[in-house]
Amino acid sequence: MLIAGALLAVGLVASLAAPRLRVPGLVLFLGIGMAVGSDGLGWIPFSNYDLERSIGIVALSLILFEGGLAAGFDEIRPVLGSAVSLAIVGTLVTALVGGFVAAALFGFTTLEGLLVGSIIASTDGAAIFAVLRGSTLRRRLARTLEGEAGLNDPVAVLLVIGFMDWIQHPGYGVGDMALLFVREISIGLGVGLAVGWLAVRGLQRTRLASTGLYPVASLAAAAVAYGAADVAHGSGFLAVYLAGLWLGSSTVPAKRTITAFHDGLAWLAQLAMFLTLGLLVNPSSLGDVAVEGTVLALVVALVARPLGAAVATAFGDFSMRERLVLGWAGLRGAVPVVLATFPVIRGIPESVKFFDIVFFAVLISTLLQGTTFEPLARLLKVTSAVAALPRPLAETGTIRRLGAEVAEYPVGPEDAIVGLRVRELGMPRDALLNVIVRGEQAIPPRGSTRIEPGDRLHVLVRQEAAIDFTRLLERWRTGPIGRQHRRRRPITGTQPVHTTRRWSDANDAGDPGHPSALSGAAVIDQLRTRRDGHAGALVLLEDGRYAVSGATVVIGGRRHVQDAARRKARQASTDSERAWWREVVGALAAPED
Repeated sequence: MLIAGALLAVGLVASLAAPRLRVPGLVLFLGIGMAVGSDGLGWIPFSNYDLERSIGIVALSLILFEGGLAAGFDEIRPVLGSAVSLAIVGTLVTALVGGFVAAALFGFTTLEGLLVGSIIASTDGAAIFAVLRGSTLRRRLARTLEGEAGLNDPVAVLLVIGFMDWIQHPGYGVGDMALLFVREISIGLGVGLAVGWLAVRGLQRTRLASTGLYPVASLAAAAVAYGAADVAHGSGFLAVYLAGLWLGSSTVPAKRTITAFHDGLAWLAQLAMFLTLGLLVNPSSLGDVAVEGTVLALVVALVARPLGAAVATAFGDFSMRERLVLGWAGLRGAVPVVLATFPVIRGIPESVKFFDIVFFAVLISTLLQGTTFEPLARLLKVTSAVAALPRPLAETGTIRRLGAEVAEYPVGPEDAIVGLRVRELGMPRDALLNVIVRGEQAIPPRGSTRIEPGDRLHVLVRQEAAIDFTRLLERWRTGPIGRQHRRRRPITGTQPVHTTRRWSDANDAGDPGHPSALSGAAVIDQLRTRRDGHAGALVLLEDGRYAVSGATVVIGGRRHVQDAARRKARQASTDSERAWWREVVGALAAPED
């Protein structure tokens, strides 16, 4: 316990020091393991490949589940074709090119070389997610890489297993590998979707005694997904990723607690894998493969992966610059480490040397690609002003238990909402702006309050509307927000000056809370939105008249609508209805912007 705690503490210190040293944290974790291992200070003798594989499988399952949970189907679906193509075609091309080069460099047989190429072909989910969290890469590219990282692990595993069987059983061939691929993918797909569906339905219909039990339930779902697929001879990695995607796409109780828990668990898994890799590597044995291993790692990074990405996206709608970034994003990490233990445990000839070669692939990829990925993306102008992976909404206390969430939105200088009033933000009925933090002050928001760069908006939103609200946050960044204001025409004599009637789907468009047209006249501005649980709005029409929508529709000039609102306020049967009509009166009494 003391040793484990000390290693985790040192790992945390390394993660803090990494940005200042301009070195990826994964490299420092690796160095710590090597320093305290058998060939270093000798504090922790470790040479158990079986245990390393078990640690790796559990850790990779947790990382893939968290990756799916953070993304969800809604984010991955638009780029699913490109992600699948990169995961299958890109991984296969990388394995073939790397394999033939490995055979030539090390004097391996063709099958042994292809086995090495397969081990180092897969990108690493943990490394990709770590890079994207601090990146401003365009969202479509980021989601493509995220989807690929979750989907290509099963492909690499199947290639490794297939080539090991081929080496040990000469009668084995391409047809057997294809059959293995179809079987493992099909079973993994079915089990992952089934477990994800069952987990979501169970969480939605059950109220656990404590919020802390929900992460236990999600962890059980991850374990069942991997275990059931593996027992059925399917791809456990694919199953656990799909289960995470399904859960990430659904509305379940305490979802942000679950997400935060698995985020921390994925970091723990990543730390554990790289520390144990460092323990397993013997620096004294690396000299025999240092030069060739470095050359192979460079060939994979500079030739094999870019070629694989180009072939995989040949029919996609990516620009040349975007393809270059996708080709440079093939970060290696814990996945090749875990795969390198498979041949050792199976007794494949030269397998210990394979493990040493993998070390160089991981080290070169992490140092070279990890440190230059973001600068290259900026140089090629494929970045944006927003984070590649948006920060999830945060939950707090009682609000969370009541089925709501609190989002903090930092307003950037280029955001579309800068200069808009609060009433123009397009807030849904299930969301409420609580407070605006400006500098060191907390400003209670009013409808007329203007948004300024640097503001931090704290919004309360119901869990059921969280997905739609996330899309609204995108529009706050890039626009358009609200209705596009058009020049207001003076009131003409062709329309009645004042009318009061019931809402009619035949004459009115949109819904009473957000109408787009009333009595055939388009809405050009929504001035107020009713927020007491009843749909309603005060709007400006393109013909110059004002209107109040709801169960009753009032249309006319400013004074006529104001007089009608006063009458409605006097006749109101509830306080909330009275307050709404008074708000309309006040809004029409204010001078126009």
